[in-house]
Amino acid sequence: MRAAAVQLNSTEDKDRNIATADRLTRAAAADGAELVLLPEKFNSLGTHEGYVRNAETLEGGPTIDWARETARELGIDLVAGSIVERREGREKLSNTCVHVSPDGDVHAVYRKIHMFDVVVGDTEYKESASEEPGDEIVLSELGDGESLGLTVCYDLRFPELFRILAIRGATVITLPAAFTKITGEAHWEILIRARAIENQVFMVAAGQVGMHPENKESYGNSMIVDPWGEVLARVTADGPRYCTADLDFHRQAEIRDKLPSLANRQGGAYAWPAEALA
Repeated sequence: MRAAAVQLNSTEDKDRNIATADRLTRAAAADGAELVLLPEKFNSLGTHEGYVRNAETLEGGPTIDWARETARELGIDLVAGSIVERREGREKLSNTCVHVSPDGDVHAVYRKIHMFDVVVGDTEYKESASEEPGDEIVLSELGDGESLGLTVCYDLRFPELFRILAIRGATVITLPAAFTKITGEAHWEILIRARAIENQVFMVAAGQVGMHPENKESYGNSMIVDPWGEVLARVTADGPRYCTADLDFHRQAEIRDKLPSLANRQGGAYAWPAEALA
């Protein structure tokens, strides 16, 4: 299977963002990609007011309608990064990742579990002011039958999520993101490669890049990493682009057979502490 990670520089102009996503998704598919991943908040990235204005439901909204039509037309698995979702009866929005199958159906929906409430440099990020966390770990299935784990951005810092996905059978895990420039330079590649090695999975990571409203900057460096931790492909320049790589599942099976760290787990010896002391 050939996978593609699409890198974008999204703003609060939804039509512009979808048009760029459409162009690069089609280019990646023409390049042979059967799985295409878009970044976090690919259709709208910016301010709280912008999220409220651009939020959509999953049924009848222009973004997911576009994703379904495009996946069906191109015959690809399209992981539509994430969008800001409006859900009936809920005060806050959701940061929602949608996997659309090659027949155009919404195959799986994952709502980001971990809210990005941090201080980076002199900038405070408070995702929970606009959005509520999801509460379900989601495993999907690609058109060729491989198991797909869904995550979003800040989830990368929570290895237990990735381990559970791997134990449940994930062979590929997607990570749409808008990593900050500061944390991206320090941790992005290290963590992606670590999650791939620990769980012996392919990591497909698509990031936002450049400046966005409220003067926030994303890191980019979208990449695809194999179960040995080797970077198979990356976007080496700024701006909207994509990279592709072939995912060799026979090599993955060989790695898991010769270094069976997942099989060697001793689940009965592990117990969660009652609370974090940090």
